[in-house]
Amino acid sequence: MRNRVTSNQLAGTGALLRLALRRDRVIMPVWILVVSMTVLSLPGSLESVYGTPAERARLLATMTTNGSLRALYGPVFGDSIGALTAWRGGLFAGLLAGIMSLVIVVRHTREEEESGRQELLSAAMVGRRAPLTAALLTALTANALVALLVTTGLAGRGTGGALALGLGIGATGMLFAALAALAAQLTESARLAKGLTGAFIGAAFVLRAAGDAGTPDGASALTWISPLGWLEHVRAFAAERWWVLALFAAAVTAQAAAAYALAARRDVGMSFLPARPGPAQGRLGSAGALAWRLQRGSLTGWSLGFLVAGVVFGGMTDGATELVGDNEKTREIIERMGGQGGQGGLADAFLATMAGMFGLVAALYIVSAVLRLSGEESEQRAEPLLANAVGRLRWAGGHLAVAYGGSALILLLAGLGLGAGHGGSAAGAAGAVGATLAQLPAVWVIGALAALLHGAAPRFAPVAWAVAGVSLALGWVGPALELPQAVMDLSPFAHLPKLPGAEALSWPPAAALTALAAALLAAGLAALRRRDLAT
Repeated sequence: MRNRVTSNQLAGTGALLRLALRRDRVIMPVWILVVSMTVLSLPGSLESVYGTPAERARLLATMTTNGSLRALYGPVFGDSIGALTAWRGGLFAGLLAGIMSLVIVVRHTREEEESGRQELLSAAMVGRRAPLTAALLTALTANALVALLVTTGLAGRGTGGALALGLGIGATGMLFAALAALAAQLTESARLAKGLTGAFIGAAFVLRAAGDAGTPDGASALTWISPLGWLEHVRAFAAERWWVLALFAAAVTAQAAAAYALAARRDVGMSFLPARPGPAQGRLGSAGALAWRLQRGSLTGWSLGFLVAGVVFGGMTDGATELVGDNEKTREIIERMGGQGGQGGLADAFLATMAGMFGLVAALYIVSAVLRLSGEESEQRAEPLLANAVGRLRWAGGHLAVAYGGSALILLLAGLGLGAGHGGSAAGAAGAVGATLAQLPAVWVIGALAALLHGAAPRFAPVAWAVAGVSLALGWVGPALELPQAVMDLSPFAHLPKLPGAEALSWPPAAALTALAAALLAAGLAALRRRDLAT
């Protein structure tokens, strides 16, 4: 009897899994490739930079004494190219796998309930636990493919180490997938579920960074508290610790079991942390005020994250210069990413590199903020609003103002953090702010593309995520791989000046990108005015 009940609760899982894979047939492969290439793109460049045992030994010695770089990358446990690949790319691949997993799980659980589609599906032969199971299986498919690609791509460096790193990255993704499944049961909105899970990912990174900064071997209790610390303690290519994978398995099992237990105790669309009721009388006088109210929490989180990251990376500038030393190959890579550095030399080139990375990440923020329009529309909250004396342009304009103004704010805070962390003069701090704000034209182009896709073809609006992801991948690994300039030019960020350090701001490319952003945005708003909602 118990088996029959369990079978009924899982009825329709296969159909929902096929539906989820079909819906994610574009964005999931992009995510898988980005996560995998974060690791697979590294061995060749690392071998060219640290080609001799002496250079690798010096790197290990530097990392032992350089706490700021350990906070960013973690400790190095071996001097082989495989071990350096796990050190340089494993942590960031784990972070990306966690973000990929939370997006997948929340998309196919809480977002389905918010849109009302889950209630329609539940009226058919779909068991109570089938949607959650299908979402977790979709995330498992994505993480398994990441693990397979990483293992296969690095097998030549050592089969055991490649398997350990691939399984570690996939297990990290599944841990955060299970956490997102739990958050989806507790919260009433997909936005809050993503926010909670994202906050846990950020906290995991901060705990690991704090622990690794204080101990050269990652033995700190703070590192062991963080799941990202578990990933580095798998020690791929350096006397692998297979038993650490059991920690991931236990955590995934416990979180998934809790999510299933909660799912069985609530109705579709309900949650255990209901939304706080609003005031008795409305206090929002415009569409812009409503957009600000909906997006202020997300913007606050991004702002704090960029400010803290700016301080951390600014404080790493001197340590990065020490790490490079007289290694000409590393210097060339940093200069390709951040320019020649002008009078500030390598320090300015490193700051320019960090400013460029902030710009690339800010593109993710502006895409999420602009596509809030798609969320409001698909969840049928826009139509009642537009039925009143609110025009489409006023409604969209409120969200776009938050998106564009918010991107400028977080880059400003990142620049202030870089200047404060570096501890330079007022002129140096102003240069750091200018370097981050110089990324705005490229960020706005990607945001405008998201607005165009939403206005003209909302079904393809998620493609904006792929554009931002490709730009991020090109900016992150392109210089190290020495990709052809024609390929690098596909990213709008490749056309921006490298500040600080450049003699003067090159206005024509920045002006051209700004004009392109304005044109794309105007086209998107014009298309939004003409089409029917939710089509």
